[in-house]
Amino acid sequence: MALKKFKPTTPSNRYKMLPDFSDITKSEPEKSLCRPLKKSGGRNNRGRITCRHRGGGHKRKYRLIDFKRTKRDVAATVKAIEYDPNRSARIALLQYEDGVKAYIIAPVGLEVGAKVKAGEGAAPKPGNAMPLSQVPLGSAIHNVELAPGKGGCIARSAGGSATLSNREGKYALVKLPSGEIRKINAACYCTIGRVGNIQHGDVVSGKAGRTRWLGIRPTVRGMCMNPVDHPNGGGEGKSKSGGGRQHLKSPWGHTKGQKTRQKHKPSNKFIVERRKTKRR
Repeated sequence: MALKKFKPTTPSNRYKMLPDFSDITKSEPEKSLCRPLKKSGGRNNRGRITCRHRGGGHKRKYRLIDFKRTKRDVAATVKAIEYDPNRSARIALLQYEDGVKAYIIAPVGLEVGAKVKAGEGAAPKPGNAMPLSQVPLGSAIHNVELAPGKGGCIARSAGGSATLSNREGKYALVKLPSGEIRKINAACYCTIGRVGNIQHGDVVSGKAGRTRWLGIRPTVRGMCMNPVDHPNGGGEGKSKSGGGRQHLKSPWGHTKGQKTRQKHKPSNKFIVERRKTKRR
């Protein structure tokens, strides 16, 4: 994927950088693999806002992605590379030898006409899925399972990848995109390669309206609010002492830098090395 620039004929075009979609080979999604997607607007079943700054946006259809790679030891042909409005990565449409179709996350280098396979005997090439016990050490992987048969849940966004660094007994040591090194059952499946659309982070929307099309509503700083609306609100002008504004915090009490992970979480024993934190 490449990015395209625009002539600065308007203020929104001056810095806008959008994907050219040259990697997309099919515009309409596979009808049998689409499901309706209802939006919540950030509300729960009682109608209360539980996730702020959500609402509106373009109507979408959900594409069923095969994160589990359920068909094992059966070759499939890549029929198309498609756009998915529900994720940053591109998706690939597969057709198996028996005629069944499925979507997977498209890794870098996967092209139309390529053959992919899932199973213990699959070759370690982009798009193939296999257990961590069969992956060569040092390989870039994505769509990694945390429990056998659960389906891939790690390294699925555009440009993301994890690295298989070592194996110890029945566990594999995987370096996650965050820098954390974690023990994962070697029977868990993963997909070889790095997730495609690696320039997604360089996209510049250029205008506020494009953000609204994505279903993201405006965010107002707490300092600009009244004391009744936010702990940081109030004061004459930009107040940093009184006026209802004491220490920096959110409406739910979280402060900057406060740890939100449970102290005695059972999965702590699987973390070999914590992610690298920024030096202050």
